[in-house]
Amino acid sequence: MLARIFPDRFVPILLATILIASLLPVRGPAVPIAQAVSTAAIVLLFFLNGVRLPRDEVLHGIRNWKLQGGAFLFCFGAMALFGLGAWLAAAPFLPAPLALGFLFLGILPSTVQSATAASSLAGGNVAASVVAAALLNLTGVIASPLLFAALAGSAGAIHGEAALRIVAILLLPFIAGQIVQRWLRPWVLAHRGLATLMDRTAIAVAVYVAFSAAVVAGIWQLFDGREVGIVLALVAALLALSFGGAWLFGQLLGLARPDRITLLFSGAQKSIAVGAPLAATLFAPAIAGMVLVPILVYHMAQLILSAWIAPALQRGGQV
Repeated sequence: MLARIFPDRFVPILLATILIASLLPVRGPAVPIAQAVSTAAIVLLFFLNGVRLPRDEVLHGIRNWKLQGGAFLFCFGAMALFGLGAWLAAAPFLPAPLALGFLFLGILPSTVQSATAASSLAGGNVAASVVAAALLNLTGVIASPLLFAALAGSAGAIHGEAALRIVAILLLPFIAGQIVQRWLRPWVLAHRGLATLMDRTAIAVAVYVAFSAAVVAGIWQLFDGREVGIVLALVAALLALSFGGAWLFGQLLGLARPDRITLLFSGAQKSIAVGAPLAATLFAPAIAGMVLVPILVYHMAQLILSAWIAPALQRGGQV
């Protein structure tokens, strides 16, 4: 029963992280220490991503230009526009950072592990899914903040310090991982469980520190039943648009069914693994926690939805 409700073990981890941050947020002198630990965890996360993403498979998969181009256009084009629309719809009713979180959700790249796992379970093109996830995440480190700044206007302006933090905390560790991939990738692949644990711990730490600051700033005092309902309704609408739209887009492109399944999960899923570090880099701590709320809800919902959709697709069904 629990496996059906929480098909990915990371869902209860995220829920527990939010609960702990709400009950025991970081305060006072502990805040700089927690932020330093969070930054170190983010650096490790992107270093491991650089070690893990195979350059040769990426280069080989680029040849499937229709699938990879479609995934890119949907992830950073259609989804960014969906997020923009949700932000504009939410702005009159929600606190500004919380509403802005819907745009932030829209510009993020796809997941890696869960999109590939869902594609495999649904009978999709697994190799192409790995490549799509790699390309989208490689691009997202640079494209996501630039796209956010372009669509958000003054609300998303990236100042020089933030740009330097993106380079130092996200891009340089990833490049370093790519450089040492030749030596470290076999070890990482041989210890997948440990690498996954390190990934999820880094994400949980980033979410905990960001959400703690939002709790101290009074995030729960800003929420009432109406605002919770608005967030849930907008996330539900985005899920319908993203999964339904990606499936239809694959049909319009004339993709074979396995490639269409890959486009579905690569295009519609959004990565908290990039979202949490990027929010911590772009925004002040108290704001970052509120901006993360939509992607936290969306991320958990997409994992559950994908676990329900994938078996139906494997049996020959439709989205």
